[in-house]
Amino acid sequence: MTATTRTQAMLAARAKASHGKRQRALAAVRDLEAAGTPVTATAVATAAGVSTWLVHADGVREHLEAAQRRQADRQPGPSTAAPPGRGEPASQASLRTSLAVARDEIRRLRDERDKLRARLRLQLGAEIEGPGRAEPIARVASLQAASRQLAAERDARAAEASHAQRRIRELEDELTAARESLRRAIRQVNR
Repeated sequence: MTATTRTQAMLAARAKASHGKRQRALAAVRDLEAAGTPVTATAVATAAGVSTWLVHADGVREHLEAAQRRQADRQPGPSTAAPPGRGEPASQASLRTSLAVARDEIRRLRDERDKLRARLRLQLGAEIEGPGRAEPIARVASLQAASRQLAAERDARAAEASHAQRRIRELEDELTAARESLRRAIRQVNR
């Protein structure tokens, strides 16, 4: 698997995970609204198991605000609560709760980040030092040795062929001399 393929696979997995989290957040907004529970960013994040940051992101925030407006419209009388960020300031207890939730979320995200860093470090170390790197090096070394051996054999065969050609010429010369000698002997016998 090449680095580009791994990168594409990781990006695809990340996009799929992000899509799944967004779908869980939207489902949590619908479920909380259907149950009549106040739809807040913290409640949606807790119900969906996602970060509050995601709940405030584009594509989810609009659904959250729409659900809050619908809930506010359904509540009777002057005690209608204003959507967060409009109207009365938040109470101290609400702020403390939001701060505690944010701290827990930050702690969880830091732990997740540290785990992912450790996994990435191990994966990169395995790719660099693992058998994947040693195997091609050993293969190249064996191919170079085989190439040297074949070159030596080729040179030896060339030397043998050269020696055989010289020997053939010598034998042809000897044969020619023997034929000439035989002709002379035949001529002398005939006279």
